[in-house]
Amino acid sequence: MLYNKKGTHIVKITDYRSVYITMKETILLFNPPEKEKLLKIEMALFPLHIRIKRILPEDYCQPLGFLAGMKDIEPAAKPYEGEELSGTMFVFCFLNDNRLNQALSALKRSGAGPFPYKAILTPTNSTWTAPECFSELQREHEALHPRG
Repeated sequence: MLYNKKGTHIVKITDYRSVYITMKETILLFNPPEKEKLLKIEMALFPLHIRIKRILPEDYCQPLGFLAGMKDIEPAAKPYEGEELSGTMFVFCFLNDNRLNQALSALKRSGAGPFPYKAILTPTNSTWTAPECFSELQREHEALHPRG
């Protein structure tokens, strides 16, 4: 993977022309918190110029990669009709390690959290839906922080 000076993720497509596609640093935000906390999140990330894309519940059936703008991920045909996620979930897309650490630090300093449900977009989870990703994050969180 390549990154330009502004931290924009560049994906090299290996075909006979070696075309490069620029992907904008993005955070997909599912089930955003109330207005006051949301404002803190937006203000914390604003100086980093990382796009926050709020995902509406009817789009929860869409693959995460499609929501992030990956052209090779096909959209789902039907809208989501299930329950809202039980917590706020962040999916960090196209951020290198340094930019991810900056974003996580800014979110922590914002005082809006804690937010236990955070994921990084990967080739594996790019085809998952929001409920699938959230369920996996819940299992991981419960395994790391058992009640009791």
